[in-house]
Amino acid sequence: MPAPALTIDRLSKRYGSVVALDEISFEVAPGELFGFVGSNGAGKTTAMRIVLGVLAADSGAVRFGGEPVTHATRTRIGYMPEERGLYPKMRVLDQLVYLAELHGLDNTRAHQAAEGWIERLGLCERRRDEVQKLSLGNQQRVQLAAALVHDPAVLVLDEPFSGLDPIAVDVMSEVLREKAAAGVPVVFSSHQLDLVERLCDRVGIIQKGRMVACGAVAQLTSAALLVVSAPDARCGWAGELLGVRVVADEPGRTVLELGPGVDDQCVLSAALATGAVREFRWRRPSLAELFRNVVTGSGE
Repeated sequence: MPAPALTIDRLSKRYGSVVALDEISFEVAPGELFGFVGSNGAGKTTAMRIVLGVLAADSGAVRFGGEPVTHATRTRIGYMPEERGLYPKMRVLDQLVYLAELHGLDNTRAHQAAEGWIERLGLCERRRDEVQKLSLGNQQRVQLAAALVHDPAVLVLDEPFSGLDPIAVDVMSEVLREKAAAGVPVVFSSHQLDLVERLCDRVGIIQKGRMVACGAVAQLTSAALLVVSAPDARCGWAGELLGVRVVADEPGRTVLELGPGVDDQCVLSAALATGAVREFRWRRPSLAELFRNVVTGSGE
C-alpha cells in the first residue's frame, strides 16, 4: 500500500475584505520535502493553521491519503509553529514527555522518545532546565523535538530555521532529510531561500494569498540568465535592447533575461560597443532571484 500524501485543495480564507488565501492548491508526496515560501503576510501561516485545524477554511479541503483530515488524523501531524508553542516554566524533559502522552504514547514510550530527541538535538545538558531559561536557538530545538516526539506521519513546520546557528541548521536539515527518507511528507516555510533551494524537492511560492509558482526547484530555476561584465558601460545600457529584460544592473555588471529568438551575440556586440567585456556567460537563476521576480510581478 503506498504511503499517504498531504493534499491542500483550493483553500480559501477571508477576513472581511482581506483575502488571506485564494484557492491555493498543492500536494506533498510521501518522502517529499516541500518548501512553502512567500513574503510576510502572504498566507503561509494561515494555510498551515488550516491544515492543523487551528483555523477553519471558508472553502476547500485538506486531505491525507485521500481522506479528509479529522481530529484523529491531526494527532499524527508534527507541527512546529513560528511562535513558540511551549510552556515557558516547564522543564524540557517533562514538557516533551507530556506532549508525547497527549499524542497517545504511554509513559514509558514517551520518556524513551523524549530522551532520544533530547540527545539527537544536543539538549542533554538542558534537559532539566525550564524552557524560558534557554537561548532562542535551544528553544527552537525543543520546539522541533516537540513536533517529532510522537513519531508523526506528517511534518508541518513554520520557519523552523529561524534563530538557529549554522551547526543547529545542519542538524535540523539532517533530521528533515531523514524523516522524508522514511516516507514522511514534510512541508516547511522559510525566508532562508538558500536553504529551501538546497533541501527541497519542490517549492510553492505564495503571494497575496495566491499560489504564483509551484514545481521542482530545478524546473522553476531552469530559465538561464546572461551575465555581462562591462566595466565601462553606462547604467541602463542593456535596457535599450529589444527582447531583453534587465534582471539586475550594477556598476560594471548586468544580469539579463533574453526573450525567445533573441541572439546573445547581439547582446555581446552591444556590450563591446561600450568598451571591454570581462565576463559574458550563462547561468541558472537562484531561487532567491526567481522569488523576487515572481512576487514583484517582473517575471512569470
